[in-house]
Amino acid sequence: MSGIIGKKVGMTSLFNAEGKNIPCTVIEAGPCVVTQIRTVEKDGYSAIQLGYDDAKEKNTSAPLKGHFAKAGVAPKRKLVEFKTFEDEKQLGDTIDVTLFEEGEFVDVVGTSKGKGFQGVMKRHGFGGVGGATHGQHNRLRAPGSLGASSWPSRVFKGMRMAGRTGGERVKVQNLQVLKVYAEQNLIVVSGSIPGAKGSYVIVDK
Repeated sequence: MSGIIGKKVGMTSLFNAEGKNIPCTVIEAGPCVVTQIRTVEKDGYSAIQLGYDDAKEKNTSAPLKGHFAKAGVAPKRKLVEFKTFEDEKQLGDTIDVTLFEEGEFVDVVGTSKGKGFQGVMKRHGFGGVGGATHGQHNRLRAPGSLGASSWPSRVFKGMRMAGRTGGERVKVQNLQVLKVYAEQNLIVVSGSIPGAKGSYVIVDK
């Protein structure tokens, strides 16, 4: 599984050959540099670590400064490991959007927008009074009965209740690469991806 690290730029839309308007997301993908090469002999598995987005020296810890100095690259903000690449890579090699071709399909991993503490209607889509599910006659947005009585005298694990929403790792699969702009380090993929504008994403082939 090869891939690249990038940032979500925002959403737009494109027209295909049939005239259909397709919602799509613009991703600033790379350029990334190889900061470490994992081997089976030394680490027990093979992988390539990529670094993305330059960081200031003063904001980089001493161990990471040594890590980047060993690779001969500037400090980076984001580090991600990828299992396989078609060709062999060396420390300091650069990987950019030329890794992708228009028409192929990719998976995108990101962190969804954090919504804070939310009730059951926003978090789980409960219908409330007059809707499809749950609720109480005099409180429209309440969760209703939890279903437990004298037995088992507790709330079952996994019960859908209010709580912190969003801010989770989410993978969206099988998004088609519609456009590749090598000069601007941009790719355009169909559909939406998790996260806010400017957030880091991982694009897997």
